[in-house]
Amino acid sequence: MNLYTIDTGLFKLDGGAMFGVVPKSIWQKLNPPDENNMCTWAMRCLLIEDNNRLILIDNGIGNKQDAKFMSHYYLHGDDTLDRSLAKHGFNTNDITDVFLTHLHFDHCGGSVIREGDKLNTAFKNATYWSNKNHWDWAITPNAREKASFLKENILPIQESGQLQFIPSEEGVQFSDHMRVRFTYGHTDAMMIPQIDYKGHTILYMADLLPSTMHIPLPYVMAYDMFPLQTLKEKKDFLEEACSKEYVLFLEHDPLVECCTLQQTEKGIRLNNTFKLTEL
Repeated sequence: MNLYTIDTGLFKLDGGAMFGVVPKSIWQKLNPPDENNMCTWAMRCLLIEDNNRLILIDNGIGNKQDAKFMSHYYLHGDDTLDRSLAKHGFNTNDITDVFLTHLHFDHCGGSVIREGDKLNTAFKNATYWSNKNHWDWAITPNAREKASFLKENILPIQESGQLQFIPSEEGVQFSDHMRVRFTYGHTDAMMIPQIDYKGHTILYMADLLPSTMHIPLPYVMAYDMFPLQTLKEKKDFLEEACSKEYVLFLEHDPLVECCTLQQTEKGIRLNNTFKLTEL
């Protein structure tokens, strides 16, 4: 079994939205904003080579949106999904499973590509995995979350016949070395992969913990639909990860791929940071 970090590029989001109720005077020291109050974040995905399966967890923002849409997010950096796959000797046709933690545009935008005037799946040989609770939530979005669920990212997956649903059961087995956890604070039924690798337990944190900067409990994004639920889930996950010495894989931290946690007088805080290749 092998794991590979798949960097799909950097983008910018509003700092106030990313840090919620935390005052700018505090968060700007962690991730300094530009003149428009925008901060840089990663879109870091994970590739799992598990026996005869090649599983891609999330796939970034993609490149099919128009210039106006992309201008809101200031894409930068040299990494792309295709380039990162190629660096490890793979391409989109090799992927057997596309696992989507949730259907916000920065997590699933690479699922679909524009070919002429048609929208087609980018991974022709893959099964795409979501869960029915979240899928239904995404295709009939509430007004607050609607801008994050783009129909052109979602509907072509179902139309392709490549979509399957994972049972919404806590800890359900997905592959030989991966189970699925569920959270309901950021959005309904977001999936958190839990992976056994080289004697470690790795949690792919998706938007439950976007970065090391969000480890203190009150640091909850304004994007979260149910922030008090996030607070509870985050507390439970961080306590479990700290006590059991899990490795946290961070999707949005601009600098840190992986980290561990430690208990301090102020509560659970960052311990070590490292790259996946250092495990």
